[in-house]
Amino acid sequence: MKKVCKRLLTSAVLSIGLSFGVSGAALASESAADISQYLRPDHPDVYTVVKGDTLWDISGTFLSRPWLWPEIWQINPQIENPHLIYPGDQIALVYIDGQPRLQLSRGDAGRTVRLTPSDTVSLQPKIRATPLESAIPTISLDAIQSFLVQNRVVSPALLEAAPYVVEGEAERIVLGAGDRVYVRGGLDENESYSIVRRGPLYVDPETQEVLGREATYIGLGQAVALDADISTMAVSSTREEVQIGDRILPTEERKVDANFFPSAPTDQISGQIISVFGGVTQVGQYDVVVINRGAREDLEVGNVLAIYKRGALARDRIANEVIRLPSERAGLMMIFRTFEKLSYGLVLTTDRPLAVNDEVRNP
Repeated sequence: MKKVCKRLLTSAVLSIGLSFGVSGAALASESAADISQYLRPDHPDVYTVVKGDTLWDISGTFLSRPWLWPEIWQINPQIENPHLIYPGDQIALVYIDGQPRLQLSRGDAGRTVRLTPSDTVSLQPKIRATPLESAIPTISLDAIQSFLVQNRVVSPALLEAAPYVVEGEAERIVLGAGDRVYVRGGLDENESYSIVRRGPLYVDPETQEVLGREATYIGLGQAVALDADISTMAVSSTREEVQIGDRILPTEERKVDANFFPSAPTDQISGQIISVFGGVTQVGQYDVVVINRGAREDLEVGNVLAIYKRGALARDRIANEVIRLPSERAGLMMIFRTFEKLSYGLVLTTDRPLAVNDEVRNP
């Protein structure tokens, strides 16, 4: 009940903040009077967005703490979709009631033009010109694109019970796009499905709670024939070769939005990096990691977390015991996808090699 009330209150505060043209985050964490101290001394008065920019990069141009961006963003009600920023747009730093605010002026690439027929002519269609450029993303999509739309975390029981590949046509055991595979388990004819492979089992290192299992995306297929509990699937696309034992899951219908704001978490977060993608043990800049905190801890897409290098073990020769040294701040990461019990994050900055079991906290 407490959590529900808290969310309702948060929604109300956000609504009030937006109606006055200021992000709701400005009403939390840092007070508006404190924001000026986080302006970079070398910030520009006006910045023109160029192709290849990200919102995180632009935020770092104005602020020493880029995750405070929502607190100075001034919503321009006369601009359609003011949260979307396009190459050619200009972002100006102004002061309103003594407080710094960032205002947006549309450039040609981001301007939406509507042409309507003359009043003297009836029943003519309307012509709408859409922006010439795509809105800039919050962070670089090169490292995270596949994780936005393909990989997912599910309960181990769901994956174990899912239909699975028993064989390929002509008794082949390794298959790709254009091939047919035979699947044991009920599928709906003419429906599309994701082909996934059982990935790592994620377990909380502190509580030993099972957080979920990675369902690694392999490809896409369509059920073309059914015979009792054996379905024939035509493989339409693959990222890797399909193998016997791969599982079949319904395709996800989810909106992919990379235009979220960087922000600080609303609650205190204390967690750990529990996995890193790419088959490496050391974590560096632009690596994708998994942390043991998710939606149930109120983590949201866009939340920025500080990464702390876990302190080493040292022997106290006086007390004759082993102690752990304090953790040291070593980088920043941004959450770009959340699940109930864990999240995916992209490491944005790091000044030393990081590793699994390093800590994540509020920035």
